[in-house]
Amino acid sequence: MTRFWETKTLKQMNRDEWESLCDGCGKCCLHKLEDEETGEVFPTNVACRLLDRRNAQCRDYPNRKTFVPDCVQLSADKLHELEWLPSTCAYRLVFEGQPLPEWHHLISGSRETVHEAGMSTRGWTVSETEAGELEYHLVDRKL
Repeated sequence: MTRFWETKTLKQMNRDEWESLCDGCGKCCLHKLEDEETGEVFPTNVACRLLDRRNAQCRDYPNRKTFVPDCVQLSADKLHELEWLPSTCAYRLVFEGQPLPEWHHLISGSRETVHEAGMSTRGWTVSETEAGELEYHLVDRKL
């Protein structure tokens, strides 16, 4: 298999390559709180209502902006602005010139390894439809 992510920049990738780079962790679909004074971002365990918490994938990815207007659509041009992206996010890693982790499906060959490695949202999140106030859902977990 060609390791396109090692030979192309994010801007050079075609749509299929771009989409396949997503590791499927679901962490970008978690609500975060930002301290208005310091700008520090705090993660919560509250997932977007469209996130299928079992497989960490959006239930309606093609139409997500219709249902969640403030859903951030990642692009190569926006990555430098999105400091809240998980440190393990493949888009972030490629942007920073870092290798993909062994649990990434493009390395392991399996979409389950992200879950097996404990790097996804599977098993520790609650839906925003059930959560209530976000302040009660802060987690001491590095995203």
